[in-house]
Amino acid sequence: MSVAAGLEALLDFYVSAGADAWLESEPVDAFALAARPPVARHSASNRAPLDGTPAPSRAAVGQDDAARPAASGRLRDGPAQDRPRPVAQPPAAVTTASGAVLPGDEAVVAARDAARTAATLEELRETLARFEGCNLRLTAKSLVFADGPANASLMFVGEAPGRDEDLRGVPFVGRSGQLLDRMIEAIGLSRGDVYITNVVPWRPPGNRTPSPQETEICKPFVLRQIELVRPRVLVFLGGASAKALTGAQEGILRLRGRWTQMPLGEGDAIKAVATLHPAYLLRNPVQKRLAWRDFLAVREALGSLQAG
Repeated sequence: MSVAAGLEALLDFYVSAGADAWLESEPVDAFALAARPPVARHSASNRAPLDGTPAPSRAAVGQDDAARPAASGRLRDGPAQDRPRPVAQPPAAVTTASGAVLPGDEAVVAARDAARTAATLEELRETLARFEGCNLRLTAKSLVFADGPANASLMFVGEAPGRDEDLRGVPFVGRSGQLLDRMIEAIGLSRGDVYITNVVPWRPPGNRTPSPQETEICKPFVLRQIELVRPRVLVFLGGASAKALTGAQEGILRLRGRWTQMPLGEGDAIKAVATLHPAYLLRNPVQKRLAWRDFLAVREALGSLQAG
């Protein structure tokens, strides 16, 4: 990545996070401030006056407060819009031995219950649009739900949307999406024949990697999408989506090309395979040969299932 591209990504992260203005006209050296010795803090009731007279006692201060005019009371008990509003706290989180942060049970249960109530993909989209359990929705410009027919035989699942996807509200429409379109066409299909979605439906600020907490909260919704679409073949685009939905621990170069069964509930399962993410292929063009092998295997699997 060039210096200019890196700075642009950094500024985009700041704007997405809500930092769109400087607070000081001059830069502040935070390291120099941290090196200073701490300054003792004194409350107004304990600070001695500069003229040497003794400070008033706590009891006297309380009496003075009680004797103040009602104007100060109106400041404390004024209209609701003048008082600071309480900040909603996120559900309790748990840190595992490996250092991963997992969501509290309340957030996961809420996501599962919300996803389970949707009987159609349109209901699931509406439910997800109302769901407030993931803070990514506060910084993303749009919900990036899915693209493609509800009865598609082939389904792709990526990790999370990027900048272009966030602007348009459609998954895989940027450079990596354009490459994915060409890969799909290379096996005799078109984008309109397949269903495409992500594990996380909101863009993380600055295109950062979704946290384990964010992924875990969003996972019930993509699992419900898989159950509703019921494709013949499921393809994980990249190691992140494969690990999130199968629990695999290996890297993508070990996972790719290995077929597995993705359970759908009630004893049903579909064929699933992982392949390299198009964004990875843009950075490593030499690996396109591996992705081509995976797509040929997908085409063969679709043909055998349709023939059967």
